[in-house]
Amino acid sequence: MDLDILYLDNELVVINKPSGLLVHRSEIDRHETRFALQLLRNQLGQRVYPVHRLDKPTSGVLAFALSQEMASLITDQWRQRAVDKRYLAIVRGWMPEFIHLDKPMAPPVDKYAKHERIKPEQEAITDFRSLAHAEIPVFIDKYPQSRYSLVECIPHTGRKHQLRRHLKHLSHPIIGDARYGKGRHSRYFRDQLQAPRLLLHASQLTMSHPVSGETLVFNAPLDGIWRRLVQHFDWYAALPEALRFNEQDTPHPSLDCFLNVTDEDDEDGI
Repeated sequence: MDLDILYLDNELVVINKPSGLLVHRSEIDRHETRFALQLLRNQLGQRVYPVHRLDKPTSGVLAFALSQEMASLITDQWRQRAVDKRYLAIVRGWMPEFIHLDKPMAPPVDKYAKHERIKPEQEAITDFRSLAHAEIPVFIDKYPQSRYSLVECIPHTGRKHQLRRHLKHLSHPIIGDARYGKGRHSRYFRDQLQAPRLLLHASQLTMSHPVSGETLVFNAPLDGIWRRLVQHFDWYAALPEALRFNEQDTPHPSLDCFLNVTDEDDEDGI
């Protein structure tokens, strides 16, 4: 299965990573045999070098360099916070119109590391913008109706699981989040709405080209699950313009073929 390539030149390649696909080999899933790094290398016929990460269940924009030199230059942009990242999430409850959250967090304990120690808290800042709301007449948790929000997430720092943990802190966990979410709501989406995935999508990445310095903006189209949910909740008009889709166009076939939902879903990304 070829991956969906959003951009390719002599220095850089950007893909739309499917949910359920690890970026590279990891202890998270010892039995997994498919990785974005390897699949993309085979697809292009050359080595690629990751410059950032996304969690296994998170879909969306993922960039690779085509040489170690370019990888170093691109990674520097992340260190200097010179990139703009935007995510789309479906969360439980009705989110306020805008929230600026400055809440430090300690890195999650790595259960695969021996003698892992709790590390000090690090700065973690995220802006959240509510795009749309929905209420359905279904008793799932405590109330006869259940409410959900479509949210744009803009992280200004890159801590592990930052968006997922910040939204849990706000009592608006992401639907489908096996680690930080609400199981009843996630199971409803999985069983009744055919959405067996973490509903977090890295929708846009803005960065500078490592050679020309040109500003590059990459937008990752939504997969079939996201499209069905957007239509189900009548949220199409609330989508960022770059994510709006034509109903006659089908998503890239790779985007819905890697789902194998387990609790072992956390990698090094947000």
